[in-house]
Amino acid sequence: MGGGSQIPVLNGQKPPADPGQNAYLHAVVDLGSNGIRCSISDLSPPTTRVIPTVHFHRVNVSLYEAQLDPDSGNRIPIPQNVIDRIVSAIVRFQIVCVEIGVPAQNIRIIATEATRTAFNASEFMDAILHKTGIAVEALRKEQEGVIGAWGIASSFSDVEGLALDLGGGSMQMTWIISHAGNVHMSSQGSVSFPYGAAALTQKLADLARGKSKEDAHKAREEFREEMANNFRAAFDTLDVPEQLVHKARKQGGFPLYLSGGGFRGWGYLLLYLHQTKGQSYPISIINGYSAPKKDFENTKALKEVARTAHEIFRVSDRRRRQVPSVAFLVNTLAQSLPYGIKEAHFCQGGVREGVLFREMLPVVRRQDPLEVATARHAPSSAQALAALLLAALPRPSASRSFPPSISLHLIQAFANSLYYHATMAKELSSSAALYSTSTGILASTHGIPHDHRALLALMLQERYGGELPPRDMDLKTQLQGILTPEEVWWTRYLGKLGLVLAQLYPTGRVDTSKPRIVPSARWKKGMGKKGKKEGLDLTIAIQKVADDPSHLREELENDVQKIQKVGKRKNWIGGRDGWGIKVRVSVVEEDLLVTGET
Repeated sequence: MGGGSQIPVLNGQKPPADPGQNAYLHAVVDLGSNGIRCSISDLSPPTTRVIPTVHFHRVNVSLYEAQLDPDSGNRIPIPQNVIDRIVSAIVRFQIVCVEIGVPAQNIRIIATEATRTAFNASEFMDAILHKTGIAVEALRKEQEGVIGAWGIASSFSDVEGLALDLGGGSMQMTWIISHAGNVHMSSQGSVSFPYGAAALTQKLADLARGKSKEDAHKAREEFREEMANNFRAAFDTLDVPEQLVHKARKQGGFPLYLSGGGFRGWGYLLLYLHQTKGQSYPISIINGYSAPKKDFENTKALKEVARTAHEIFRVSDRRRRQVPSVAFLVNTLAQSLPYGIKEAHFCQGGVREGVLFREMLPVVRRQDPLEVATARHAPSSAQALAALLLAALPRPSASRSFPPSISLHLIQAFANSLYYHATMAKELSSSAALYSTSTGILASTHGIPHDHRALLALMLQERYGGELPPRDMDLKTQLQGILTPEEVWWTRYLGKLGLVLAQLYPTGRVDTSKPRIVPSARWKKGMGKKGKKEGLDLTIAIQKVADDPSHLREELENDVQKIQKVGKRKNWIGGRDGWGIKVRVSVVEEDLLVTGET
């Protein structure tokens, strides 16, 4: 499905008439069911892809609850005092926009289910227009899911699965395939259900009111069957592509990509479980967090946590009260989706991210978030350093390769970040690098899965020698736990390569007209004490010099021992019987070809 109009800030927009304004700044007011979110984003190149946030605040007004009579539970118009409060909040936000420099034409107010279905929706939106001069964009119910799906697409580099957005008043479902900036979803848009977290909580309460336990249970099960039938009908309506169905059939279910406050609350409950009960999950960022089927569908455990835990990070009392209804929804989804659920991926992307990402040029959307976020820290020869790292990776063979997560984008992000912590004292650099992707310089970057955060953090920590104080060893172990042993081993190998490169090029400048080194790598059989192992043979060629005053060869031969030690069995991931590859490093002198300056 196509991506709408292009926002002019991305390519050659004329600057605004007011010199105090910044054409790259965009403000969005999201009139949601559970709260009003006011945000300002900076879409300046080169970080446009990660939608950096300049300002954000939330107005704690539930439009859904405002439309419920507290005595009867029946729907009523939005009360005038609530309208006045929201209008005043938007006017104050306009003042913030002026102070920060957002052009007036770059401010949008977008409304979803709770506004669209209000008895006095027209009066509410007219009041906003009258006071602010901005017309409210009320999304149709099928559009709401589409915007949510675009927000999900902004949250990952690659997406293939079902996209679900759980707000307060409604839930939307569609399918999404997003690769290299090309986003496709159902031609039907999305299917909307009146099963938002707040709406479902109210519905289940109504079903039980005035009934015996047995009758209430019967009513709930009849409603569950109705929901399940609606989910099955929606699945057919959306015309899910055969490639997704085939993968779901083969892999045991569909990956779910989840957005909206209702699902984020469920995700934070899962994070709480994974950080307590004998577990120590190391990252507390909801975007990019993934949970396997058995945990996502463990509604009994999550309901118990919501009921008994004294305090749960990022789960309000309102969210706690909604947990039983979300559990009801999750159970019904799991039972009704063809082939079930394989895993769940949680996304921060909502209306703000959806409307902005949808209108970016494809060339911007296809950029990798980790690479984009680290570009601002890149040394002058970051691309040449990445090329040297890539040259030290052997080409895949019939029997050997490296994990797909060790991608070109990851290598470039590593090269970009190679010197960021280099000016710190030795006792700080390794630890700061380890924390950089979860609580440090990259923590707020949008669109990075947790495994990518772990990969880069571990590589950067190894680049500073791998030494850590005792208090930080637990974090390293926990980050390694997100990855496979194979991925962990490659972070050590690449990290040590980065250490050697940083010593060879201390300023981050690589002059390829006078190449200092040229690495090459291959898989080679016959390695190990008994000559039966296939290992990694790394050759580092240096320029042949008759009398080298820098003693490059001697220094390099000493440094590469750090790389070679990664291949020692005692250093394998999991010990001698764990995962690892034998490594042999040779330093040779050659007449290196001149390739031109970077």
